[in-house]
Amino acid sequence: MSWPLKFTSNDSDSNPSTFVLLGFPGLEDAYFWMSFPFLVMYLMALLGNGAMVLLIVIDRGLHEPMYYFLGLLAFSDAVASSCIMPTLLIILWFGSMIIHFEACFFQMFFIHFFSCVESGVLMAMAFDRYVAICNPLRYAAVLTNPTILKIYIAILIRGAVLFGPCPALASRLPYCTTNIIHHSYCDHMSVVQLACADTTINSACGFCGIVLVGGLDFILIAVSYAMILRTVYRLPSKAARSKAINTCMSHICILLLFYSLGLFSNITRRFFHNVVPYVHILMANLYLLVPPMMNPVVYGIKTKEIREKALKIFCKKTLPMSP
Repeated sequence: MSWPLKFTSNDSDSNPSTFVLLGFPGLEDAYFWMSFPFLVMYLMALLGNGAMVLLIVIDRGLHEPMYYFLGLLAFSDAVASSCIMPTLLIILWFGSMIIHFEACFFQMFFIHFFSCVESGVLMAMAFDRYVAICNPLRYAAVLTNPTILKIYIAILIRGAVLFGPCPALASRLPYCTTNIIHHSYCDHMSVVQLACADTTINSACGFCGIVLVGGLDFILIAVSYAMILRTVYRLPSKAARSKAINTCMSHICILLLFYSLGLFSNITRRFFHNVVPYVHILMANLYLLVPPMMNPVVYGIKTKEIREKALKIFCKKTLPMSP
């Protein structure tokens, strides 16, 4: 299959009207079979996170700070995975994906924005666990509904401020050599490297976003858990320590999954250039699909309240009405 290298101009004679997403170079023969595990992961993510949001909305017993944050996490997971899935499936089923110039930068923004939101929610959940364990008597006074709303707004504004400039700056670059993106979606650096101009500012913008989100959030979460562990090991009984740790286990599992995949994907992309290109692309897709797929599973298994509420609603829907 051949792709157009001659551009049809839009606002600028140097820019293409469309980009072509190449997908996974070197794995073309496996595209059809690759589509099934990706589709299963996406459906599990969409159904699991959708059910989580619905459960938290309709059940008043879950109208507590921890579950409010979990609802935002589930929503951002569902949207982030939905940002890449249509283009990914078209590539795997039809071999290529033509995406309009403007649509590419919108996709770029939403992918990075919701990844930033997810990291911010995980940080907020660490703060929630810190207050619940280290200052339990002040929990209700600190995490009020107005405070949670302010945290929500701060998370969203931070995502827009940190990752809004990246696609805005990238869209102003001249793309005069090729319109083929060696990726399955419009990733910031994959698009920027096609530009025929100096991209130092763009690279710095993307790097600062990654450091301020991934690095700073991880440090603050680590500090929160260091203080939590210090408090836990001062508790008088083993049962109390075990109960306190168990309340954090779901969050810890999600943290390890989210940051390990993200860290591995970014490190291999930036520093291990000898790795086969499709490995970078596979890791980038798994980073946006595996955590959203696993988050509802982990919280459903580890969180007693969610498990019991879900079973209660499911039983009501499936059991026949008694006469």
